[in-house]
Amino acid sequence: MAAVAAGPDHLFNLRNNFYLGAYQASINNSDIPNLTPDEAVERDCLVFRSYIALGSYQLVINEIDASAATPLQAVKLLALYLSGPDLKESAIANLKELLADPAVGNNPTLRLIAGTVFMHEQDYNEALKYTNAGGTMELNALNIQIFLKMHRSDYAERQLRLMQQVDEDHTLTQLAMAWLSLAVGGSKIQEAYLIYQDLSEKSQVTSLILNGKAVCCMHMGNFDAAETLLLEALQKDAKDPETLANLVVCCLHLGKPSSRFLSQLKIGHPDHLLVKRALEAEQSFNLAALQAAG
Repeated sequence: MAAVAAGPDHLFNLRNNFYLGAYQASINNSDIPNLTPDEAVERDCLVFRSYIALGSYQLVINEIDASAATPLQAVKLLALYLSGPDLKESAIANLKELLADPAVGNNPTLRLIAGTVFMHEQDYNEALKYTNAGGTMELNALNIQIFLKMHRSDYAERQLRLMQQVDEDHTLTQLAMAWLSLAVGGSKIQEAYLIYQDLSEKSQVTSLILNGKAVCCMHMGNFDAAETLLLEALQKDAKDPETLANLVVCCLHLGKPSSRFLSQLKIGHPDHLLVKRALEAEQSFNLAALQAAG
């Protein structure tokens, strides 16, 4: 029996822009004709997630009303969760309520958002409860990120092999290969760099790709090249936390002042790991200075 040919993937470019961090391009090119109702919901989710990635949480919260489909409700909860510490607990409670609902609990977008939120919470076992079953390339890619955060590159590698079996040229498979190569280190760093280089030639160069290349350069000890890439990324998005954090590290290695980038990071992203570490170091230093003075 001949396989039924799949219709055209109307959302291919939109998805790809989103995966590569070209969030404004996702938003600007989202007016796509002839979408089925399910495709329209997926399109809206990608557009709202792009707004979230750009920090426009309130816009998403205002635009998605109570009658919207489950995937959109999940995206709204992500915006609420990220919009400030006061709303975190209620967003998590509402998320758990949706996940416990047998009618919608298994929705892939809902599970993806749950995985993202619990990864932010650094509750990796809770995140895997919802993502581990996979089912979409995005869920598989999120699993890899969670495993790498748990320092389980063996599990990440197994998950990557599954993605390669499904579609080895998929943008998320390529990105996951780069993440894993960076985590493994050594001679794999060059492979990761080539993946980012290849992605930047195929599509527009985004802050996400420039950061990927810069991190590879830093691992290879080439901090001058990393700084050039990061300053280019900063021009694309002056508030991007990863760019600012990587610039702090890069400047420290180059013996250049990094306080301006760290200040921006503290103001815009007080929860960032680097900010927390810097504050801990400051407190330890002050304590040691007091003890020495005493």
